[in-house]
Order: sequence, then C-alpha cells, then structure tokens
Amino acid sequence: MSVSTISRPAGSPPDSIDWEGETITAIDRRLDEIDRLSHALDAVEQPTEPSEYAFPPGFRLSVVIPVYNERKTIEKVVRRIDQLPVDAEIIVVDDCSTDGTRDVLARIAHYIDLKIKYHEVNQGKGAALRTGFAAATGEITVVQDADLEYEPRDILTVIRPILEGDADVAYGSRFSESRHANSSWIHRAGNRFLTWLSNCTTGLKITDMETCYKAIRTSTLRSVTIEQDRFGFEPEITAKLARRKLRFVERPISYNARSWRSGKKIGLRDAFQAIWCILRYGLRD
Repeated sequence: MSVSTISRPAGSPPDSIDWEGETITAIDRRLDEIDRLSHALDAVEQPTEPSEYAFPPGFRLSVVIPVYNERKTIEKVVRRIDQLPVDAEIIVVDDCSTDGTRDVLARIAHYIDLKIKYHEVNQGKGAALRTGFAAATGEITVVQDADLEYEPRDILTVIRPILEGDADVAYGSRFSESRHANSSWIHRAGNRFLTWLSNCTTGLKITDMETCYKAIRTSTLRSVTIEQDRFGFEPEITAKLARRKLRFVERPISYNARSWRSGKKIGLRDAFQAIWCILRYGLRD
C-alpha cells in the first residue's frame, strides 16, 4: 500500500510532499500540523489594538502562567511577554511537568527575570493559579496560558479598560462580534453554553466566561478565595467577582485553538465540572 511522507528542510514551510513510506498515523499528524498552521495564519491576519500606551509611573503588571508539560511553547510565551512595552512581573507555576518543561524554565531564567514556582504533585490549573496569585506584586494581575492559543500582545488590549478606570475586571473574548475563534464547532458551542449558563446565574452579559485572559486588580484578587483546583476556576472566579458587583468589560482577542491530539488538556469531564461549579457558585447566597 502506498503511504506518504512529508519531507522538508528544517525551518522551511511544508511546500512539497513525498508520498512514500509514511504511516496513516503520521499522515494524520501531518494533517493536524497543516491545520494548526492554517489557524495560525488566520490569527496573524486579525488585527490587534496598537500597543502604544502611556502606563502610569511605577505601574507593574503581574502575568501568571500555569504550565504543565508545555516544553515546546513555554519559551515563546515567556519571550513574547518579556517583549511587551510594560514592566511585567512574569510568574510561572510549573504543575509537576514531566516532559522537560522544568529544564526549559531553568534555561529561560538565565536571560529573562522570572519567578518560578514548582508543584511537586500535579494539582491542576486552579491550584497553579492560586500559587501564582499569592506571589503577584503588580497592580493588575492577568492570566496567560502556556500553549500559545492566546497571543500575549493582546494582554495590553485586555488590561487597558482597568487602567483607564472604565472597569474593575476585564476579560479577553474569543467570541465577540468582531472576532471569531479558530476552534471546532463543538468547542464553540460548549463555550457558548457554559457562558450562557454562567450569565443566567450571575447576571453578567459576557460572551466568553471560559477565556484564559482574565485581568483583575491584584488587591481584589487577593480578597477572593479560590477553591477549585482544576478548570472549575473559570466559573468560580467569575461568579465570585460578579457577586461583588464589580464592573466587567470584555475586549476582543485573537485565538489559535489547538486540538486534543496536539495536547489540549480540557475535556468532557471538565465541562461537567464547569456546569457544577456554575450552579454551585452562581446560585450561592
């Protein structure tokens, strides 16, 4: 049976295909890579708000990055944040990675100023964020995922309403009218349902409750107790902040979704957990 091989020099685009000697699994992997490249190009074409902005004197931003087995992308994420035109305190919380992520972090720390916190047992995203929030010293804290689904330059767009006094909490939305998330219809439908359910219990009118990009004044964040260890963090923090009658705004962001085959960690169990958390924290007196 004739099967395929994709052959190309290192660093060059996949512009030629040799259809000999590749397994079906490898073909599937290559197709997934092509799909990711397509999504990446789509994300590049989406304009982002200009980064030029006069930050208040002495302003510092804390960026908390929970990471678990992301050795292929964590360095790019940290470097892009370090290149932002803002004094950023970068806090990376490694949630017991086993793929060499810790070695990459140790190397990055030689040329970029990082705060690195280590979990010796894998606990989940919520637990990693708790650790990171406790170490934050900036005026505003924002969450950044380590897998490059979210473009770090969008952080400046997200935090701006808080800096200008127009909001207490700012979320980056993948589903606003002006942007369309590069993700499967199942993912979009699931997120829209969870956001709708969250809005029903909190009274908010946001479009993307599950977004990674959540920016909050650090003083406010420290007064919120985070109980959920995994992805239940998203509906929990949203409900607890909404209960305080804080001003929420959303800003459109770009999004480059990856597949479960490529390492996406959230699954069906987490969706059911999110529903439970929405009802638990949203309906609590």
